[in-house]
Amino acid sequence: MSKLIKAIACGVSCLVLASCANLSTEQRAVTSVERQAIALNSRALVAVLERFDEAQQAALQLQEEPVLDEYKLPGLSDSLLDRSKTLLGTPYRYGGSSRKTGFDCSGFVSYVYKEELGIKLPRTTGDLLKMDAPVVARVDLEPGDLILFNDRGRGRVTHVGIYMGDDQFIHSSSRRSGGVRVDSLNSRYWNSSYLQAKRVLTEQPIEPEVLLSKIVQ
Repeated sequence: MSKLIKAIACGVSCLVLASCANLSTEQRAVTSVERQAIALNSRALVAVLERFDEAQQAALQLQEEPVLDEYKLPGLSDSLLDRSKTLLGTPYRYGGSSRKTGFDCSGFVSYVYKEELGIKLPRTTGDLLKMDAPVVARVDLEPGDLILFNDRGRGRVTHVGIYMGDDQFIHSSSRRSGGVRVDSLNSRYWNSSYLQAKRVLTEQPIEPEVLLSKIVQ
């Protein structure tokens, strides 16, 4: 029993004794039943307070101990973006798919997905556009989604990048632009060139050894 409950119980007992201290013998006889009732009520009150105290202690313990949600796989998009950011500044190279020699846009995307998550993507932007993966509305973009662009609304798909969140994406831009870099979808050029987005992470199989390494981490 906590100190608070003991104090309340003691206080109730003192009130009962004080109320009877100045009574005559006849009055005390009359109030004996009342005292018994008060004593019973006091014990009942203590029992209620004890249950409340136990519940309060349990609630405090839950606040102190971490509560685990249902198990979820680690944030694969986070690890994907972390890997992609290590490639910032890698030079652009047409047809390139190597960290050592450089990337073109689809080479960069394919490299990151393969190396980090074990997901093999189509190699060209045209094949990425045809890939059997969910098309995502621009307002529903999530980190890790592929973003496909064309030449300001004209012609075929010409470019691809990986969405990072907050209207930013990472991509291998061009030789003149410095290769792998981060840009905003809200810039005039990329906003007008936006074509489509596709979600890969929920559809593509992941190699067991790669998935296991993500779970262990």
